[in-house]
Amino acid sequence: MGQKVNPIGLRLGINKTWSSKWYVDPRDYADTLHEDLKLRKALKELPETRNADIAEVEIVRHPQRITLVIHTSRPGVIIGTKGATIEKIGASLQKITGKKIQLKIKEIKKPETDAQIIALDVARKLKGRSSFRRTLKMTAAQAMKGGAQGVKILISGRLGGAEMSRNEVIKQGRIPLHTLRANINYGFAEAHTTFGIIGVKVWIFKGEVLKREAKEDAGALVRKKREPREGRK
Repeated sequence: MGQKVNPIGLRLGINKTWSSKWYVDPRDYADTLHEDLKLRKALKELPETRNADIAEVEIVRHPQRITLVIHTSRPGVIIGTKGATIEKIGASLQKITGKKIQLKIKEIKKPETDAQIIALDVARKLKGRSSFRRTLKMTAAQAMKGGAQGVKILISGRLGGAEMSRNEVIKQGRIPLHTLRANINYGFAEAHTTFGIIGVKVWIFKGEVLKREAKEDAGALVRKKREPREGRK
């Protein structure tokens, strides 16, 4: 089971959270979902964000506006000189939805242990005709050096321009995909080469989450505040 499903989707509500946070009427659900997909696709295809290394896009919907939290290792590329680029991106996305868009940038401090950024980097190197075996070895070693407890990179396609497509995998450390408390970071990217598309999948194991910080419900807080009654005389 752990091999077949998305490791992030499997852990939703356990140690992972949703990347889209909103609530709408059931009749508007499909339209809202497709609007989210359109926003994510448009953001990644904009010429301003081409080399920005976007790892994740969180979408939070408010009654009057949509907030996009962009997780990136290169915030300077998205912000631009005096915030000119970010304004241009906001205006482009606003045209798609017709709603007010607010953009927030969140910097990834350790890009060498982020699965999506690693996948994008490997795809970029494969597109530049770099040796795939050397690329995999170097990237895996870098991730382990950066503090990851385990790394697995799988590439699939016409590797090295071969006639027949095949898979190549490198694994270092441990990747417990069946363990739900394991913090597994997953990333996927595609390298569009002259021989066809090469798919890149990356799994990063960052340790086990033994306790999740959960907000206490109002009832529990009230019960805590109540003092035990003294026995009546």
